[in-house]
Amino acid sequence: MYGLFEDEDDIFMGSPKSKLMDVVFNANNDVVRHELEKFIDRAAAMEMMMREKCGEEFSDDGDEIEKEIRSYTITRRDEVDKFAKNLYIELMGAILSQSE
Repeated sequence: MYGLFEDEDDIFMGSPKSKLMDVVFNANNDVVRHELEKFIDRAAAMEMMMREKCGEEFSDDGDEIEKEIRSYTITRRDEVDKFAKNLYIELMGAILSQSE
């Protein structure tokens, strides 16, 4: 989308990550807590799904999953960065829409 979020010094004066941090530290505390809890629940569900799909390959301590995630992040850095920017924007939007 026109590279709008690619420049750290774009018209919004910061990256999606920095803007989310601004929102998190300045928005209603209850709203931020609620959205972070939803985000963690989602991450937990995704990790549980990954464990189920991969079966016994991953132990309960999570070391193998962490290695797999690190490897995926390294080999697909640009795609992960792009997706992360979308998540920053999504979370920021969820917080801001409840803070009006």
